[in-house]
Amino acid sequence: MSIAHQASGIPVVSYPEVRAALLAREEIALLDVREEAPHALSHPLFAANFPFSHLELNAYTRLPRRDTRIVALDDGEGLAVRAALRLRTLGYTNVGVLAGGVCGWREAGGELFQDVNVPSKAFGELVEAKRHTPSLSAQEVKALLDAKEDVVVVDARRFDEYQNMNIPGSVSVPGAELVLRVRALAPDPATRVIVNCAGRTRSIIGTQSLVNAGIPNPVHALRNGTIGWTLAGQQLEHGQQRRFPQQIETAQQDEARRQARAVAERAGVRRITLDGLPGLEQPDRTLYRFDVRTPEEYRAGHLPGFLSAPGGQLVQETEMNAPVRGARIVLADDDGVRADMTASWLAQMAWEVYVVDGLGVAHFTVSGDTPRAVPEAAVAPQQRVSPQQLKAWLDAGNGTVVLDFALSARYVTGHIPGAWFTLRSQIAEAARRFPAASRFVLTCGSSLLAQFALADLQALAPQPVYLLEGGNAAWEQAGFALESGDEHLLSPRIDRYRRPYEGTGNPAAAMQAYLDWEFGLVEQLGRDGTHGFQVI
Repeated sequence: MSIAHQASGIPVVSYPEVRAALLAREEIALLDVREEAPHALSHPLFAANFPFSHLELNAYTRLPRRDTRIVALDDGEGLAVRAALRLRTLGYTNVGVLAGGVCGWREAGGELFQDVNVPSKAFGELVEAKRHTPSLSAQEVKALLDAKEDVVVVDARRFDEYQNMNIPGSVSVPGAELVLRVRALAPDPATRVIVNCAGRTRSIIGTQSLVNAGIPNPVHALRNGTIGWTLAGQQLEHGQQRRFPQQIETAQQDEARRQARAVAERAGVRRITLDGLPGLEQPDRTLYRFDVRTPEEYRAGHLPGFLSAPGGQLVQETEMNAPVRGARIVLADDDGVRADMTASWLAQMAWEVYVVDGLGVAHFTVSGDTPRAVPEAAVAPQQRVSPQQLKAWLDAGNGTVVLDFALSARYVTGHIPGAWFTLRSQIAEAARRFPAASRFVLTCGSSLLAQFALADLQALAPQPVYLLEGGNAAWEQAGFALESGDEHLLSPRIDRYRRPYEGTGNPAAAMQAYLDWEFGLVEQLGRDGTHGFQVI
């Protein structure tokens, strides 16, 4: 046990204890509190990335039960203890740190994984290995398109990902929409349906969803997605707007509903009514409630207490939405298809999952986005400054230094002129390189995150520390300009892991290495042995 652990009074949890909880399907939140890039380098299978930098913004939503068993981990940076102490102040009563962190996990014989959303990606590879999901190579698909064969290509990613790059002629149909919408896109059962994503997982899950549902059309995954397409030397489209049809014939929806229900029953999905939902709200169990429809539908109207989690992305990013492994999940839709199909996959991934039956439009009464449940930050009124006051200080040139705690990508896109990008998790390291200052003013997009860094910085700096009221958004609303660029970085841009399958211009070697890594995930699952996945 380290001196820091002893001084903090935070319990140390061993690898065998965590492994035993996972095998017993007990509730446990194994939280990797490092930034996303170091998390992606190496972590246990079910370690959810839960960066210390954003801890207060995520805790109450993603860890709804205050006595949930939580085990924080890092790789020797000291963040796990800091996170555990902060969680205690937020009211969490059962918080420990993993003995030895990532290194301790490995030394104890634990399997370590790379990349992000690994449980879902590994599960996708297991599905293909078990079910032999049909697929076609990029060259084969291009030949079909060039020959103008009767083919529909559907892109199972988020719409913004599709807009960034897509297979020529393809249509955006995010994963949960496939079974519901495919008949409208390919009403002729002879039409071949090809499902793609950027890499492999969503192509496999989307294709197998259609196979499991008994779609009469021939269905194939585009093998290796847009990565495979690019490695084959074939061109992608950019900036396309083609989306799935909104209107579905009643007979088509009825058939989709029947098939989705059958798949859910095969997977062991449980049913519940809205009136019965309070019965799941037990003090010793974590309950997640997700609306799996599109974000637009969610904002137009949703059930009270349900969070937006479009089904395809929920399957792809399960640990980001539900970091408490072993928790219960309840899903809702208004069509009887999307929740069942999403639930069928979560059940195979060893979640206890329910679908709410009997929902109609009249039940979806809450409009808009659900505000985050965020704790109060200790910021005194005299520590808050307006954009006008900050502008006056900066114009006076009297040593005012602005520190921006936004995501690095947002900082690069636009920040207050002269502001310095800083990661909250690395504030002590950044402090050693602070420019000369008479005062510090903290900001981010809205100052929602920056407010929690104020106490951290005040403990390190003798100068007064202030918070920009309303953050960069208020600065712009006041009529002041932002600047772009990455010249003033006090912290490295490790808050975001650059996926080899996103964006354009990725090195071919990196894309191929990513595919090779995915191919090896089934073997890694076997060595790890804690997943509990069952493929129907």
